[in-house]
Amino acid sequence: MGKNQWTNLVRVRTMVARAWVGRQPPKIQAVIGTLVATSVLILLWICVNDPGFIFFAAELSHATGISLLIYKLIKCHTCAGLSLKSQELTALFLGIKIYCSYTTFDIHVLLDMTTLITTLWVIYMIRVILKSSYMEAEDSFSVQYLVVACALMALVVHPSSSSEALINRLILAFGCNLETVAIMPQLRLMQNAKVVESLTAHYVFALGLARFLSCAQWILQVVHSRGTILLALGYGLWPGMVLLSEIVQTSILFDFCYYYIKR
Repeated sequence: MGKNQWTNLVRVRTMVARAWVGRQPPKIQAVIGTLVATSVLILLWICVNDPGFIFFAAELSHATGISLLIYKLIKCHTCAGLSLKSQELTALFLGIKIYCSYTTFDIHVLLDMTTLITTLWVIYMIRVILKSSYMEAEDSFSVQYLVVACALMALVVHPSSSSEALINRLILAFGCNLETVAIMPQLRLMQNAKVVESLTAHYVFALGLARFLSCAQWILQVVHSRGTILLALGYGLWPGMVLLSEIVQTSILFDFCYYYIKR
């Protein structure tokens, strides 16, 4: 069988599989999606010995999403389909992460600083340069409720290390909670707009893929270390909350990524 024939066969079977999944009830589709995600996680566990490679893949996917966002704003001269509220929440939690890392400077901090600068530029473009194309009516998510909920959760569950001041531990927990839900205004805007512009869809999918890989890295690190890595985060409810935040954030994006692949 030639290369073209093999490619066509794979394409046809993929289309048949997607059509079959599309005919299933929502609950069955959710089960199928969960099984696929679990299978990918098991495959990564078998094939990847160093979770650092998964971190690299996650950052590459994130960088791809940001590159698409920059291209959209510069080349297409429009911010239609982008949520200003999501970008502002992103800038807030990135600023918190950088503040909480003031005692260390590594690749993670450098990446966060780069992303923060890019996010601030995006906010400026939406608020000033491309304001006429901003879909303000569709960007209707009430972020104040998210912020209050994240703050209250931080008061209940936060790092228990005695080496850090309580205020810093509360700020860290607040930033972690905020990162989990920062994408929600973007998803609401896309839902309100009914039609999702291609570059925006690619951008959100890249973020979803990066989040899945980041969550997979956390889970595999816990498995490889037999849970001892959680001890490095402290004790009490906080280590479990960090892992739960990764899972929840991935779940929020999972539905969009599923329909993105199925379309």
